[in-house]
Amino acid sequence: MSSSASTTPAPTGSQQPTHTPTGLIAFAWTLVGVPLAYGLYQTVKTASSLFGG
Repeated sequence: MSSSASTTPAPTGSQQPTHTPTGLIAFAWTLVGVPLAYGLYQTVKTASSLFGG
């Protein structure tokens, strides 16, 4: 019985990693983060008036 060593298979494609522009990443996070922050603020404000009195 022979033991086989665990090896990582070679990549099958010749795809190179792509570079995403930093400005696009910042814009995407802003597009998601601003409404998320506003919704979180509204939720905390409403919850504090319900539970805080």
